[in-house]
Amino acid sequence: MKGRSAQRLARLQDILNRGGTIHLSEAARLCGVSEMTIRRDVAASDGAMVFLGGRLVMADNPQYAPLYDLDAEKGSHSLAKQRLCQGAAAFIEAGDTLFVDCGTTLMPLASSLASVEYEVTVVTYALNVANAVGHLPNVRLVLLGGLFYASSLSFGSEDMPQAIRRLGINKAFISAAGMHVERGVSCFHFHEVVPKQAAIASAMQRILVCDDSKLGVVRPAYFARLDEFDVIVTDGDADDALREGLPGHTPRIVGV
Repeated sequence: MKGRSAQRLARLQDILNRGGTIHLSEAARLCGVSEMTIRRDVAASDGAMVFLGGRLVMADNPQYAPLYDLDAEKGSHSLAKQRLCQGAAAFIEAGDTLFVDCGTTLMPLASSLASVEYEVTVVTYALNVANAVGHLPNVRLVLLGGLFYASSLSFGSEDMPQAIRRLGINKAFISAAGMHVERGVSCFHFHEVVPKQAAIASAMQRILVCDDSKLGVVRPAYFARLDEFDVIVTDGDADDALREGLPGHTPRIVGV
């Protein structure tokens, strides 16, 4: 990390260690740089600080550890999710077997399959995704079962990796609650780690779909490095920040 970036982060961390939070705009003002620069600093850091609702907090501060609320997430960044899924849908081809994970980010992608003429197979462990595509005549649904987790409308089981490996998955569409250049990709729920990792390992092409509000954020359940993906579909500040933070040409960054 460059010296000035480290100095800015040290100053912000010193403030946060006294308790409380700092709004992104205030952090930028204190350091005399743009908000994008602060986002880049945090994204390239060691994960000690994360963004929570537009505010910087210490990652290990239990007072600000959020709970996942599926109902609240449905309306969160809805326009961004629509744009992201439009970009992600460009990778789908006729006859593909698609892995689509849980949450709300990829729901517009699942819903968009109603408007295509070709046939695809959708593999998922998410009940909301299954409900969105199960009635479509052009979609063959494979619903992975197990213990049901109402908090995320998804299933989990120890046998899920074997079931995923038996399937020929062309593209795995993965969402995340946290996206950090150094600390990788993470989510809220530990039962999601197994199917996400199995799909990443099995798929011919791995596509991360994540809006810029997740940039620099670390959640409890780590599941992958950013360089394990072939494509990252993102928006806003994350586009430039990831291009700068990830050397070389892998993964491919698609800004929408």
